[in-house]
Amino acid sequence: MLTLLLIVLAIAGLLVVMRREAGAPAALIVLAVLGLVGLLFDAKVIGLLLLIAAAAVAAAGLPALRSQWLTPRLFTMFKKVAPKVSATERTALEAGSVSWDGELFSGKPQWDKLLAFKDDGLRDDEEAFLANQCAKAAGMCNAWDIAHERADLPQQLWDYLKKEGFFGMIIPKEYGGLGFSAKAQSMVLQKLSANETLMVTVGVPNSLGPGELLLKYGTQEQKDHYLPRLSDGREIPCFGLTGPRAGSDATSLPDTGIVCKQTINGEEVLGLRLNFEKRWITLAPIATVVGLAFRLFDPEKLLGDEEDRGITLALIPRDTAGMEIGRRHHPIGSPFMNGPIVGNDVFVPLDTIIGGQDMIGQGWRMLVECLSIGRCITLPSGATGTARYALGWSGGFTRVRRQFNVPVAEMEGVQEPLARMAAMAYISQATVYQTANMIDHGEKPAVPSAILKSQLTEFQRVLLSDAMDVHGGKAVTLGPRNYLGIGYSANPVAITVEGANIMTRNLMIFGQGAIRCHPYVLDELAAKDANDIQAFDKAFFSHAGLIFGNAARALTLGFGLGKASVPFDAPAAMYAQDVARLSAGFGLCADAAMASLGSALKKREMLSARLGDVLSNLYLTSMVLKQWQAGSKVEGEEALLHYSCRFLLQRAEQALVEVFDNLPNRILGKTLNALVMPAGRRWNKPHDDLARDIAKRVSTHSALRTKLLDNTWDVDDGEQRNPLARYNALLVDYDRAEVLYRTVNKAYSKGEIPQTALHPEARIEAGLEKGLISEDDAIFMRTFEAEVLEMLTVDDFAYDAFAKNKSTLIDHNGQSSPAPQQEEAGIK
Repeated sequence: MLTLLLIVLAIAGLLVVMRREAGAPAALIVLAVLGLVGLLFDAKVIGLLLLIAAAAVAAAGLPALRSQWLTPRLFTMFKKVAPKVSATERTALEAGSVSWDGELFSGKPQWDKLLAFKDDGLRDDEEAFLANQCAKAAGMCNAWDIAHERADLPQQLWDYLKKEGFFGMIIPKEYGGLGFSAKAQSMVLQKLSANETLMVTVGVPNSLGPGELLLKYGTQEQKDHYLPRLSDGREIPCFGLTGPRAGSDATSLPDTGIVCKQTINGEEVLGLRLNFEKRWITLAPIATVVGLAFRLFDPEKLLGDEEDRGITLALIPRDTAGMEIGRRHHPIGSPFMNGPIVGNDVFVPLDTIIGGQDMIGQGWRMLVECLSIGRCITLPSGATGTARYALGWSGGFTRVRRQFNVPVAEMEGVQEPLARMAAMAYISQATVYQTANMIDHGEKPAVPSAILKSQLTEFQRVLLSDAMDVHGGKAVTLGPRNYLGIGYSANPVAITVEGANIMTRNLMIFGQGAIRCHPYVLDELAAKDANDIQAFDKAFFSHAGLIFGNAARALTLGFGLGKASVPFDAPAAMYAQDVARLSAGFGLCADAAMASLGSALKKREMLSARLGDVLSNLYLTSMVLKQWQAGSKVEGEEALLHYSCRFLLQRAEQALVEVFDNLPNRILGKTLNALVMPAGRRWNKPHDDLARDIAKRVSTHSALRTKLLDNTWDVDDGEQRNPLARYNALLVDYDRAEVLYRTVNKAYSKGEIPQTALHPEARIEAGLEKGLISEDDAIFMRTFEAEVLEMLTVDDFAYDAFAKNKSTLIDHNGQSSPAPQQEEAGIK
């Protein structure tokens, strides 16, 4: 009995020590004390074994002992198996900052650190800009006109965007810009997502573009000249990075700059001779100044002893001799300005280098640091705005669209995608807002930027497909009335640009995060590079303590023992506690994958992607919980919180299971499964009851719908009609209309009104004639039903409208064929 008790106490004691990462001395005490108890109280075998275990812990865990024999051997082995980090990879790893993403990697997230990012909201001028300038700009857009008639924004809209400073949101006020916060910039882009071409046009100059690069790295002379001109639209910028052979792998760009001298106006000028070919450059066709990335070489060593000076960035005026610019690509679904730029022997002086000579060779670092913020804002905000508009349109449409005498929003087959759309919109909004709030507090989130870009644009892809499904024929018939189809067809652009999602998911999120966000890996690699055995000893054994700690936390939390303390209220607390549980499991699996595969993990992209999926879903869940904790709640929001968190945590668990199933070392996979999920999976997909409740709220005039659509363009006050505002108005009146629908439909089914009254309009008039509804009700329903019919109507065109070359048009019915041919064909 004593033997069993000692074993139980040893296991329990070690689990406590491991969970707290108390170190070898604490474990040594537990084992030694219990071993002595065993020897003293007639349990000599287990006592001896415990003392042997204590000796092993002392030899391997106490610094003075392990440094004599274990650390040198481990250091030699580590140097052989550790992945080599290239210069470009190191630049990416050192860029940006680590914040909440590091907490999730630790396996013991400290929620107070996340909640410490207080939200002060938007400034008065930012609120006013959203309410006024953004609404006016959105109201000037007609998607059909922009996409199919002019392939451009209207001139008056361009003028308005320049006049009101839309292109200078990130530029400080002292240079004539708006000086907006990251949160305000995100909210502006969400509101402008009523039209995707408008959002892209405004988003790109405020993201990866010369403006941000000049602010951070430009010389004072460059700032003084360009920033005011960028702010008021006198200069339209673009940035040339990608090309035919350099897309996702931007470091492989083959474009070159050669340091040379050239005589200009009788004076010898030191400068660069550039040769480049760029593609897919947004705003290039109309840009007045081109930011350019290229590889700089100095074969004559005019600047120093180095010949290869590395990736460098320059700012080149449009009219520079030798640069071909102005042609357009045709982005799928959306005609935003995008095109190629080609340069042949383009000579520019050295002062065109952004930041001057001091920034030669620093281009990759400059780009990565700018991307870490821009990738968090532009496309994630566009995806979030699109999600909210698509949800608003879909909820409205499915409520007023009736089949089988009921709104299709009451059909469970429609409720399922409506609820999914609501959750994705809710998650996206929380994630992009709270991450922007971190940026406003000085963070430069590198790994979260990859999470937001890939995850939220993938949400957009699913959500737009759901929206198309519930709209049916309304959405698949293009024309001025179709507010959804053009944006749906443009969605692949968001998936592809600023780092294709395949690359981002498979290589960047975990591949970068495993080193950048891990508490110890970067220190271990630095110790290896410096050949510093003492630094390695400290980092490695701290890392070992973390592994044991995560194993203990994952196992005990998996059994529901010692739940993490979290600063959340009742509805959110259980999800925060499970984020902590899965964080421990994720940290353990991440270390197991790195240890078992070593440098080969780089090539195991599917494993890396699944580990990245775990981190992504834990990050998204955290942002939802932060938003819930910080914001005001409305009726029905708790159901959406439950749906969203369960949706995300179920995905996180699924990704972990796929990691267990696909680790090459099958014993390791099964061991991890037993440690991380000892009681099995905890989360299923959200329950149907939640879906029904959410779908009803987002398809009716409710507090939840109003909150989800807050700060969208939802007022019918623009130059173009606003479908969201029209649906909202219909939903305000819907309850009254539904009562009248039921009255006349019931009368029709009983034969109290003529069977020829097949249309709602006919039943309304018949109901009025029979005295079933009042004159006021009839007037109301005539107006209501007319608006419903308008929202359900699709466009049609003249037979020859789509043929650009009318001479190729085939008259299939022979209506315009000459009479002799008609007679020959036997047509009289």
